[in-house]
Amino acid sequence: MVLLGTIINTIAIIVGGFVGGIFPPIKENVRQTVMQAIGLSVVVLGVMMAFKTNNFLLVIFSLVIGSLLGEWMKIDDRLNQAGKWLEKKIGGQKKGSVATAFVTATLVYCIGAMAILGALDSGLRLNHDILYTKAMLDGFTAIIFASTLGMGVIFSAVPVFLYQGAIALSATVIVRFLSEDMLQQMIQEITAVGGILIIAIAFNLLELKQIRVANMLPAILIVALGVPLIEYIQSWWTQLLSAGSSFF
Repeated sequence: MVLLGTIINTIAIIVGGFVGGIFPPIKENVRQTVMQAIGLSVVVLGVMMAFKTNNFLLVIFSLVIGSLLGEWMKIDDRLNQAGKWLEKKIGGQKKGSVATAFVTATLVYCIGAMAILGALDSGLRLNHDILYTKAMLDGFTAIIFASTLGMGVIFSAVPVFLYQGAIALSATVIVRFLSEDMLQQMIQEITAVGGILIIAIAFNLLELKQIRVANMLPAILIVALGVPLIEYIQSWWTQLLSAGSSFF
């Protein structure tokens, strides 16, 4: 079953969110310390991912074009609107907590190597080990997020399911058109872009600078398309040079 890993991951987030919501409210100083610890850990994870790239110019290009597209599409605003809509429906929480929890958790769970690699592995090989591991990590993180940010974390399970499910289903089609080497290159560059976005999320968690990370999400699609495009251009250029040398 292609979506089994994604389903388990989704359930883990929901369960973790409920468990965290049962905990008594955490004091503000404790909340800040816990969120700072998570933020610092996320920085390290992001840096490790960012260094995976073999084509940093492509990463920069993808981030710039992706950010322009994201700003045009107003992804961050739409996510916040969805969070505020949930907040009105639920009520009873500190103003802004549901929206903040929903957006933060959605970005943390969706942007990362494990989300992409795990979903790809589910679609390509029906191997769900990566997503099972991610489910355990996300479930634990959901407990922390729900106890510090609020119950809005639970609703992040919906975009996680749609995002990872779409990748897993798409992978069953992509594998027919890409070589294994091409697929590995694509994963590397997607991981690098995801790492930089994760660092931006960490800046938000640490309250150093509020970055509209969601508006940068199209960069992941741009870099995924950029890898085969560059490969095609290089192949075309090599053939052109070869033809030119043969002519002369």
